[in-house]
Amino acid sequence: MKNIAIITARSGSKGLKDKNIKLLEGKPLLAYSIEAALQTGLFDCVHVSTDSGHYADIARQYGADVPFLRDAELATDTAGTWDVLRAVVNRYLQLGQQFDTVTLLQPTSPLRDAEDIRAAFDIFKEKAADSVISVCEVEHSPKLCNTLGADNSMNGFVDLCRVGCRQEMDTYYRLNGAIYIQKTSLLMEQGNLYGENSYAYVMSQEHSVDIDTELDFLFAETIMRELF
Repeated sequence: MKNIAIITARSGSKGLKDKNIKLLEGKPLLAYSIEAALQTGLFDCVHVSTDSGHYADIARQYGADVPFLRDAELATDTAGTWDVLRAVVNRYLQLGQQFDTVTLLQPTSPLRDAEDIRAAFDIFKEKAADSVISVCEVEHSPKLCNTLGADNSMNGFVDLCRVGCRQEMDTYYRLNGAIYIQKTSLLMEQGNLYGENSYAYVMSQEHSVDIDTELDFLFAETIMRELF
């Protein structure tokens, strides 16, 4: 079985300028995902999909394979991630390389490590899964959440019959954006990533930091300094 890891790192981030190459503890953000993927020993190819020659040069310095850049139409705010992955698979096919699995590793999850990826792959193989997606426990139960009207009234905000005490609440999980493993056939056929043969890999909250803002970045720095 041949496996490709794809790290998506376009250059046009608006929330946090150049976040994918912003230095986190002295290292470009995308480097953490490249190194984690390489350390697993699972992948025949670790590819960084980027529209930037500068980003591509940085990715190659850390061992990624970047034989081509992303097309401009797939580097916009509205471009779909799965369309980007399908384009990468098709370009490698043109280069004579075919893969059985595609793993998306977003560079905004720098605390996801090689052990996380290996553990997710173990589930993928043990379950003979079509896909495995990483999740983590939510910080707060959705039973404590609701929308607010124009006047910010709290009337009916929480259903006290559903909430109960904290100890009796169900455990909820959320997508953390760190690991998406799927069969290449599922990706190319645009099948259901969350179908009957899809399974979760549960990650710790400290490994699940997803960087989108400056505050997220500071949070990741703090965790790295204090816990790793």
